[in-house]
Amino acid sequence: MSTTPPTTPRPRLPSPLQELGDERFTRHGVTLTLKRDDLIHPDLPGNKYRKLFLNLDAAVAAGHKVLLTFGGAYSNHLRATAAAGRLLGLDTIGVVRGDELAGRPLNPSLAQCAADGMRLHFTDRSTYRRKTDPEVLAALVHASGADNPYVIPEGGSNSLAVRGCTALGEELRGRTDTAAVACGTGGTLAGMAAGLAPDQHALGIPVLKGGFLGPGIQALQQRALGTPTANWHLDERFHFGGYARTTPELTAFANDFEDRHGLPVERVYVAKLLYALTALSEEGAFPSGTRVTAVITATEPELPAAQSSTSR
Repeated sequence: MSTTPPTTPRPRLPSPLQELGDERFTRHGVTLTLKRDDLIHPDLPGNKYRKLFLNLDAAVAAGHKVLLTFGGAYSNHLRATAAAGRLLGLDTIGVVRGDELAGRPLNPSLAQCAADGMRLHFTDRSTYRRKTDPEVLAALVHASGADNPYVIPEGGSNSLAVRGCTALGEELRGRTDTAAVACGTGGTLAGMAAGLAPDQHALGIPVLKGGFLGPGIQALQQRALGTPTANWHLDERFHFGGYARTTPELTAFANDFEDRHGLPVERVYVAKLLYALTALSEEGAFPSGTRVTAVITATEPELPAAQSSTSR
């Protein structure tokens, strides 16, 4: 399979590494480097390119004209799928968690989806939780009006996504000791860990609360690679209340990080990752001499030029 979906700009691979001089790390003998996956592709930044490109190849090869996928109101994955559909000339449908959102103005993430041509289908949270059940999925596809869609799971995390993300770990071989990434569905961590060298470790920072992600990552690796790897772990302490939730402390941290380093900090994933690594450094979790790499997987959505106030 190719590594560039047809008609899209070429990706910037490998993504660049950027070392930061931050005394909260250097005073403990720790080196912090950013893996700038947010610079991979102008429309499919971060882990979304890595997770989607093999799926897009498969959809096009099989002759599908419609991509259907799932996400919450602030889903970066929905935005990336909508952009991919626009670039490839494919229709896109996003099944959005929360039917109470249907009559409200669209937030910047969903407005960008709509601007890129995605048709948004809002569903109640109970049904959304059961979306992987074959009968529920069939009903959702029917209700959305999709005709023979290529279905991509929530967050894009399937076997093809995991295989696509192994290159992330391979790009970090010999460049770091600990590679850390914020986790939503776990596909990026599953692939990255598999691509690392045996003497490297992967750390996942879940942005959702619940403690359910570990078994899902093991299952993803089992399906994609034939066996789970043992070179990763999760630290569940830094979700700040759940997905897209924040606190004044996290907001102040993100603002300060931006001021210190002149870099934008995406709030749903990246802020929690950087906060977690800073806290772990201060706790002494990384021995002196450790090279820590934070994978920057997401960017803030931009408001479309003409923002819609209703779903399409």
